[in-house]
Amino acid sequence: MSRPAATQAPTSSDGAAAETPSRPGPPPSGRRADQPAAEVPDADINATDIDVAGIDVAGIDVDRAAAVLTGVAQRTRVVRSAHLSRLTGVPVWFKCENEQRTASFKLRGAFTRIALADPEVRARGVVAASAGNHAQGVAYAAARFGVPATIFVPAGANPTKIARTRRFGAHVELVSGDVDAALLAAESAAHDLGGLLVHPFDDPIVIAGQGTIGLELIEQIPGLRTVLVGVGGGGLIAGIATALRQRRADVRVIGVQAAGAPAFVRSWRRGHRLWVPATTIADGMAVRSPGKLPLALAADLVDDMVTVDEEAFWEAMVMLAQADGQTVEPAGAAGAAALLRHPGCAQGPTAVVLSGGNIDQATAGRVRALVAESLRTPAA
Repeated sequence: MSRPAATQAPTSSDGAAAETPSRPGPPPSGRRADQPAAEVPDADINATDIDVAGIDVAGIDVDRAAAVLTGVAQRTRVVRSAHLSRLTGVPVWFKCENEQRTASFKLRGAFTRIALADPEVRARGVVAASAGNHAQGVAYAAARFGVPATIFVPAGANPTKIARTRRFGAHVELVSGDVDAALLAAESAAHDLGGLLVHPFDDPIVIAGQGTIGLELIEQIPGLRTVLVGVGGGGLIAGIATALRQRRADVRVIGVQAAGAPAFVRSWRRGHRLWVPATTIADGMAVRSPGKLPLALAADLVDDMVTVDEEAFWEAMVMLAQADGQTVEPAGAAGAAALLRHPGCAQGPTAVVLSGGNIDQATAGRVRALVAESLRTPAA
């Protein structure tokens, strides 16, 4: 069953109307609204990857994940955003996963995967790849189970995230290249070790763990109608959309990606996986191809996807710090950035998932400077 189409089409990052199909498909003009004219062409990964008929949503056991996470993951609070509520004309709430243990939603999926693994395999050690937030979730979970963890991280990753991962006791291996290179290294190491590979997004148990956010949102926000979710590889939006389908199929789910790293949104629109260059300040979104399982789930469960420009991330982080007192990293601010650019996305009581708060010192310093500058500048 396909999702109902959105009733109001938001605009894309260049001002054109964004596509709002209930299922992915090519835009009528053959041009994607967020594609610059001189951009490197998309490369197909596998034109037959999306097989909605083969995906059993009921097999993503979010309830089991919720039971596993009891006493481990915090039931993070929701707080009303006065600024975004005024801007959109509807109640807007933040789901504060930036206040989660490890300051990111990633703990949910990582812990669930490790907790439900074969104990003998888990005892050989866990292996993962990450730009930083998944690394901390895996490291935290491994420490709870008393097993070694090796995390492969791009050499240019956020130093704050790397340091926190090491503090949880994990061994960090720096890899030349991006997250995709780190994933290849992790897969090879897990094979050699015979240990447990904890994929950051392309795993049904990880997706179920992330989906526990959706269960909480249903209980925390009366009359919930729309959820905005930042998207990298797709585990978070797939999990939340699955949980909502199982409980409240009338809730709209909208994904948000950086215009500079739009692999998931373009794949969703095209109906098959693409390889797309990724350049963005939002390191948690810098994934060049979406996960196969998340994309297959999103094909049937996600109502719309939009992209936002780099400046929108800065504006959102400043707004969150100044108006709402929230410390959020760029990827964590994606949903707020989307409402700044596309306020029409919010229909009825709306939740924005603040997915992470592991902000590096340089980015935090610029946010503080921009906040101070805005306070010195008289309102127009």
